[in-house]
Amino acid sequence: MAERMRVVYPSLSWICARPHRLIAFGFGSGLLRPMSGTWGTLLAWLMWIAVENWLPSDLYVGLFLALAFAYGCWACLKVCRELDTPDHLGMVWDEMIAMWLVLWLTPSDWISQIAAFVLFRVFDILKPQPIKYCDAHVKGGLGVMVDDILAACYALLVIAAAVRLGVLG
Repeated sequence: MAERMRVVYPSLSWICARPHRLIAFGFGSGLLRPMSGTWGTLLAWLMWIAVENWLPSDLYVGLFLALAFAYGCWACLKVCRELDTPDHLGMVWDEMIAMWLVLWLTPSDWISQIAAFVLFRVFDILKPQPIKYCDAHVKGGLGVMVDDILAACYALLVIAAAVRLGVLG
């Protein structure tokens, strides 16, 4: 018999009651429907635009992303347990971290950033291998987070090729 996933739609007040929930649900952006992952990615992009001119050295940005990834693994695992689901659709911290990673390593002009947004979403939605495999087999908070990092890597490969060919940046 197939395992049934319990469908739960948490409220904004439930999310705001604990910091790990607020982070996992992308400051509430994961509650937006349809396409909660796209809304979370859009919020990440808007937040990046707001701070990109004041970002510290690349070392600090990389350290922040690593710590935010690790915290996301823990927060998403905790929320998964609270909601009794392996990966709630509203958890978008994984999209946010992955989008920040892509933006950090992408030229900062608008065309490159739009390409980064679109490419990341396409790879996150289509889930080519090994993303699909990881999404199906890697469980817990790491499982929630890692497939989006892989989608970010695919987007970054395409962006790097476009930069090298003179299409972007």
